[in-house]
Amino acid sequence: MKGKKIIASTLLFATFSIASVDAQSDRWQQKINYNINVDVNVKINQFSGTENITYWNNSPDTLKKLFIHTYWNAFQPNSMMDVRSRELGKTVLGTTKSGQEVRDWDGRVKDRISHLKPDEIGYQHVKFVKVNGVNQKLVEHETILEVDLSKPILPKSSSKIDIDFNAQVPLQVRRSGRDNEEGVRYSMSQWYPKIVEYDYQGWNANPYIAREFYGVWGAYNVTINIDPTYLVAGTGTIQNPNEVGFGYGAGNGVVKNGVKTWKFAAENVHDFVWAADPDYKLIKRQPKNGPLLYIVFKQKDANTEKLWNIMADTVAYAYPFIAKTFGPYPYKNYSFIQGGDGGMEYPMATLIKGHGIGTALHEWMHSWYQGMMGSNESLYPFMDEGGATYAESRITGWLHHDSMWYLPPYLSYYRLAKSGMEEPMTTHSDHYNTNYAYGQAAYSKGGVWYEQLSYIIGNDNMDKFLLEYYKQWHFKHPNPNDFIRVAEEVSGLELQWYNQYWIGTTKTIDYGIGDIKQENDSALVSFKRIGKMPMPLDVLVTYKDGSNEWHYIPLELTYGAKPAEADQADRIVEKEWPWTNPETTIKLSKSVGSISSIEIDPSQRMADVDRTNNKLVVPNN
Repeated sequence: MKGKKIIASTLLFATFSIASVDAQSDRWQQKINYNINVDVNVKINQFSGTENITYWNNSPDTLKKLFIHTYWNAFQPNSMMDVRSRELGKTVLGTTKSGQEVRDWDGRVKDRISHLKPDEIGYQHVKFVKVNGVNQKLVEHETILEVDLSKPILPKSSSKIDIDFNAQVPLQVRRSGRDNEEGVRYSMSQWYPKIVEYDYQGWNANPYIAREFYGVWGAYNVTINIDPTYLVAGTGTIQNPNEVGFGYGAGNGVVKNGVKTWKFAAENVHDFVWAADPDYKLIKRQPKNGPLLYIVFKQKDANTEKLWNIMADTVAYAYPFIAKTFGPYPYKNYSFIQGGDGGMEYPMATLIKGHGIGTALHEWMHSWYQGMMGSNESLYPFMDEGGATYAESRITGWLHHDSMWYLPPYLSYYRLAKSGMEEPMTTHSDHYNTNYAYGQAAYSKGGVWYEQLSYIIGNDNMDKFLLEYYKQWHFKHPNPNDFIRVAEEVSGLELQWYNQYWIGTTKTIDYGIGDIKQENDSALVSFKRIGKMPMPLDVLVTYKDGSNEWHYIPLELTYGAKPAEADQADRIVEKEWPWTNPETTIKLSKSVGSISSIEIDPSQRMADVDRTNNKLVVPNN
């Protein structure tokens, strides 16, 4: 466990974080506190529950309606999620070597929802919603419940909301559900009626069709009453460890009336997940100066336990690097829980299939890029998926001493850019034409968005940016402009153009080396902008005598130059290259005959879709 000094600093950090939210007068955000109590019947896979909610309307607006997510209603034949999945599956992406069609299915969903039987479907039935003790008129829209308020919620006021509901746990199809592929009984995500986020853009009442989430910052106190043979893991910190046992506390726990009661609490989170299985095993790790890690898994054999322990050791070992690079984890604990259908992030916990280290790191880093930032995943999925992809790659590179750790997302992005299916990253996550374009935009192009920024502002500035972005925006809801404004502040460069091109268009980067001419004792080298997206250029000239010469060609739109990189001693900064001009020319210090090679961006951090024209090798005479 953490020492007293560490606990004190964490509490101080959390207090500062909350205060900084209140101090930011130009960006209000709503606040919510949930008290949820559920009784689970494991025989019929159903549960009933109550929610007692305090909701703070910190907006300047009078709210005449509320909207509530009822996610599990999506797991029924002919739901929007079902229809959308089957329609996307009609799109043919290509063929295999054997001639079979490759369809745009989400392989986890396909047409499975259409085949669910009555006892396999999911549902969330809200019996009533009371606001300040008064029953409200409800209108169901499948996965969105509209609440027509009898009395508006005024600006800068709070309201008490009471919800009574019952639910059936669906056979696991996507993220949540029962009896997943690895035999986990309950993967309980999106399991409760959840108040829709209202922000400066209005209500975010997005129907659930299998994509992304967005929630209100607040606190959760969750009580789960379940069969005593089940071990439960989830978001937050267990409040009654000695009553539940199973490694959380001493003994085997307390059973009353045939059930065991689990109590969890979490502060400064925007969602809550839990999972339960009678065969779960719990192990723990305590990283240096970090949170207590719970690793919860089904032990099939000795080798399975060994692999989960290796994963646990690795993520714990990586934490000091993570904290130094991305900022400290501010909560007391984090849980890696076997469950779900792959890897899915939630505050203070993740559901993962298997014990893959890459998946574990990716999902944990979502605690930074989505968990602590709380960006709108539906509108900006590249902010969190790209951030987690970048972070996972960087940590993996550190673990394996790989200096080119960032390349895989670039390679995936190049395939997307050349596929003819790319769409602007401004596309709402639910409305991409293909699963392929969505996935590659959010993960790969999103990951490049982060690493390519280091090319534009420099590695040292990138490291400063990551910590400053964390400092300014955790426990808030940053958007892409907030992200790039921090980069501008750190680097002193103007960077709006970067977001406008990379996020708002599908224009690509392609530069090439043009003509080389002799002028007096020096060589003149021209460069061509072939692609439609402009960039600054790093150029390395290698001479036949073994010496190197770095040139930096600033993009006029940045109104400045990034600092020289560590290996760019005596770099020559050239005149700015206007984005309107397709060519520019630089003058070298030596003659044409002295040149061995010229290369644009040897680091390969600039996402040039055709690198065949980026390097010119001059043959020896």
